[in-house]
Amino acid sequence: MSRERWADLALHPVRIRILRAAAGTRLTTQDLRALLPDIPPATLYRHLATLAGAGLLEVVEQRKVRGTVERVYALPADGATLDAAALATASPEDHARYFTAFVSSLLSEFSRYLARERIDFAADGAGYQQIVLHLSDAELAKFATDLNQVIGPLLGNEPGKGRVPRLLATILLPADRPPAADTREGSD
Repeated sequence: MSRERWADLALHPVRIRILRAAAGTRLTTQDLRALLPDIPPATLYRHLATLAGAGLLEVVEQRKVRGTVERVYALPADGATLDAAALATASPEDHARYFTAFVSSLLSEFSRYLARERIDFAADGAGYQQIVLHLSDAELAKFATDLNQVIGPLLGNEPGKGRVPRLLATILLPADRPPAADTREGSD
């Protein structure tokens, strides 16, 4: 699938939420309706059909339930994201679109959180911050490896057993260097 086609399909606020809900699990339409109650059923069905038709979601099981066929959806084995090669060849305008959709999705999720009857940042484990890390390329590679080792095993956690879905969003960008940083001893 072309990068443009992928972006047109996946970078829609409702579809982003559906794909996020399906990440790491298998869900029926009823499961998705329960997880995304603010999305009208007709809208949910339409976006599910679009995602499945494009291969961004797979029907992994079908079963008869009270005379109808219930479908079980999951992300394909290769995921529903652009691969490294597609990202490497994306134009600055493509990246601007992808990032805008990403940030819009975060704003939407945060707005839903703030609209809850009761919010408690400490009890909910919610927060946001920006920090600057000064890392060499080798330190950055080790950081990424270490972070993947921490997060990787948690991605297999199934819903239930007292588990609350928690959204972790990461953005890692090179920050502009202060002009004096280039003149300090030992800088690269």
